[in-house]
Amino acid sequence: MRTIHSRRGRIVAPMTGLLVGAVAVGALLTGCAAESTDATTSDPSATSATPTPTPTPLTPAEQLLADNATVAGACAVSFQLDGAALDPQLQIQDRLYVRLPIPRADGRAFAGWYADPAAAAAASADPATGASNPAVRVNGSDLVACTDQQTTLYGAWTTPEAVAAVGARIPIMMYHQFTDKPEGESGWLRGNYSYIEDYRATMQYIKDSAFYLPTWDELDAFIDGALYLPDHSVIVTDDDADPTWLTMASPINEQLQVMATSFDITGDGASPQNRFILPRSHTNNMHTAGANGKGQMVNLTPAEIAADMTASVQALEGIGVSPESATEIMAYPFGHNDERSHEGLREAGFVLARTIEQGYVKVGSDKLTLPCIRINFGMGVDAVKKLIG
Repeated sequence: MRTIHSRRGRIVAPMTGLLVGAVAVGALLTGCAAESTDATTSDPSATSATPTPTPTPLTPAEQLLADNATVAGACAVSFQLDGAALDPQLQIQDRLYVRLPIPRADGRAFAGWYADPAAAAAASADPATGASNPAVRVNGSDLVACTDQQTTLYGAWTTPEAVAAVGARIPIMMYHQFTDKPEGESGWLRGNYSYIEDYRATMQYIKDSAFYLPTWDELDAFIDGALYLPDHSVIVTDDDADPTWLTMASPINEQLQVMATSFDITGDGASPQNRFILPRSHTNNMHTAGANGKGQMVNLTPAEIAADMTASVQALEGIGVSPESATEIMAYPFGHNDERSHEGLREAGFVLARTIEQGYVKVGSDKLTLPCIRINFGMGVDAVKKLIG
């Protein structure tokens, strides 16, 4: 019995040692695992992905471009002007600027936009020189030119006193039809026809003499005394969109890059012209005589006039004219107008209207009875110079 017990003792002792060893190894491994876990937990980079950098916010101009990524030729125009916070504006490369902002502020008058901050500073210091120079002042008669889809314009302020001191008189030239016959056309409408070479020479004179070409919203602000316009300004217009205007005259404006306005009878079919022509309303279907032998605008009711003008606006919008531009100006057929005409235009949202009365637009002019400078057959450059300066 002792021998057996003794053998069992010899056998049991080694097994106990193995168990103790196994426990020790297990504890060691558990400790290593714990250390590994602690080390991993204490090092955030070992348990989480690399942080995503916060994207740099887009500038307002960049956001505007992103929102209009599908617009061909999109250009974001930013503005800098003391005392004015203006959002960037979407324009189209190689097209005329459309309705640039005209800021207004009490005791100030706007002196225009400039591509160079030094030119803007010069205009603020002396608007009679800086703000009068169309070579540096940017407006809706200029083509949009951007670098990497962006550009910045710099504004200038002057005073209402400076605007009044100039005493600018703005001529609105009025053309009708054109002829390639030096001797002119025959018939009672002979005076309406301008010899096309006289027209070409006049447009060349306007370009070479660096006339400032105001837009209609600029003229509106000028009448209010809120915008400086040089006396050396002129607006070119044509009535009726006659085929001779479309095929003979308006191409000259594109060739010379001289902006003009075409007053279209939109009921006859409004159609886009070239980049330098602004299509505007000559009514939709009111270019006819009414019951009293005068134009429909002094025969129809204000509501009927407003309805016709609204249809004209819609026709212009159909060829790409913005609603704001379509209602900024119209021309009365035959020049006929009265208070019912004015009421109908106001109801349709129109701001300005041009008559056929001879004269110049000044600060304070009646916006719904703007005068013009009529151009008749036989009036060459010398005759025009006496009328527009």
